[in-house]
Amino acid sequence: MRLEERASTDAIRRARERYVPRGVATTDLVVTRAWGARLWDADGTEYLDFAGGIACQNLGHGNAAVVRAIHEQVDRYLHQCFMVGMYEPYVALAEKLDDLYPRGANGGPTYGPGAAGFAGGASSLRQAATKTLLVNSGAEAIENAVKIARAATGRAGVVVFDHAFHGRTNLTMAMTSKLVYKQGFGPLATDIHRAPAPYPYHGVSTADAIRGLELLFKQDVDARDVACIVLEPVQGEGGFIPMPVDFIRALRELCDAHGIVYVDDEVQAGCGRTGTVWALEQYGVEPDLLVAGKTLGGGLPLAAVTGRAELMDAPHPGGLGGTFGGNPVACAAALAVLDELSSPGFRERAEQIATLLRSRLDEIAARFPTVVGEVRGLGAMLALELTERSGDAAKAVTTKARENGLVLLSCGLYGNVIRLLPPLSATDEELERGLGILEDALGNASTG
Repeated sequence: MRLEERASTDAIRRARERYVPRGVATTDLVVTRAWGARLWDADGTEYLDFAGGIACQNLGHGNAAVVRAIHEQVDRYLHQCFMVGMYEPYVALAEKLDDLYPRGANGGPTYGPGAAGFAGGASSLRQAATKTLLVNSGAEAIENAVKIARAATGRAGVVVFDHAFHGRTNLTMAMTSKLVYKQGFGPLATDIHRAPAPYPYHGVSTADAIRGLELLFKQDVDARDVACIVLEPVQGEGGFIPMPVDFIRALRELCDAHGIVYVDDEVQAGCGRTGTVWALEQYGVEPDLLVAGKTLGGGLPLAAVTGRAELMDAPHPGGLGGTFGGNPVACAAALAVLDELSSPGFRERAEQIATLLRSRLDEIAARFPTVVGEVRGLGAMLALELTERSGDAAKAVTTKARENGLVLLSCGLYGNVIRLLPPLSATDEELERGLGILEDALGNASTG
């Protein structure tokens, strides 16, 4: 099969079975074209896209500003390797990420992370300058955030949470909660410690989660040996579970008290998915390191670790980097993405979409109370948790929806959560039509 051949959907599916390993789990959808909030397969069938390449297309497919920036950069050069020859797009993106860094409520918290464990000694005022490392993927960025935290603190321990997803490399598999992503791939990285995260629908409160952390520090790892705590403000693969405000603020205080680096994993929740550029902006809390990815590259491989300059400078020269990290074409795309996300009308439209989605999902949940257990999320990052825990009902819903022209994804520890990631460029008509297909699919599941 050659790229120039217009192969049918069936031909591509057969070739996938022959040449691609089974470990790469796929649906049976074959995409040949995408625009805005819509996809087309090889046979010309149109679909509404409520998956967005797993949150990689928050601005929609084919955003004009992003496509234009890519074309302009391609005409200059494709690759230089920043370590061999510096180039403007990398530095300009680092500057842009500094401008957009979430610096807390009313200008940010007053005090820094405290003397214990941080290079540089005494507490410092937050809102200091940031620096940015650019890499290729969210997992690579998380790995580097841990490296930076370990270099800055001289400690090894990493604390993560139930239902977390941080990647599929050896270290990030160990940090990830769901077994399917790591089963049979050990031994995994050590010095990873897991604590409960708030999950009100399943009876885990902020107080329970804080007690779990306190117990962890008593029986498994001394807080003085912990380099960083890594948390998604809205847990993505874990089930679109938004962290309560009081938990994130308590976590910030705990990190300050023990000299622990607070790493904000916004690979899925960031880049406008919740309405603000970063989800943590809505919590009034400033992280020490922020990890971004997915939509950041506008569909090209790109991720970033942005954080306080003294932390980012802790690793020795040569300790950070990578051949393709901060590829200039991806950086050019990211600059256009961030310009769009920070434009005056973006948040307003994102809030309108969030209101529409939430009100309709609440109506749908009320119509199917025995099927839908909870509607939850933050902004336009929303999901339905189904009452049936095997994941069979969620699979039936996503399959039926796709048959009717809507691409949806499930997630959650049990695979029983239906997540919605429509491009924030979708029209009201597209959103309503997609929600209607979802409602029909849920109705089919309730009678099936």
